[in-house]
Amino acid sequence: MEHFKQELIEYLDYYNNRRIKARRKGLPPAIHRQQALSAA
Repeated sequence: MEHFKQELIEYLDYYNNRRIKARRKGLPPAIHRQQALSAA
């Protein structure tokens, strides 16, 4: 179970902070959200 928890944490970190999407101009989702909130 501990191994699963660690893998899940690593995947969530990747998905939210390091994944790059062309639709977001090459920015990871977390940075894109941050910019959108500061522009509002």
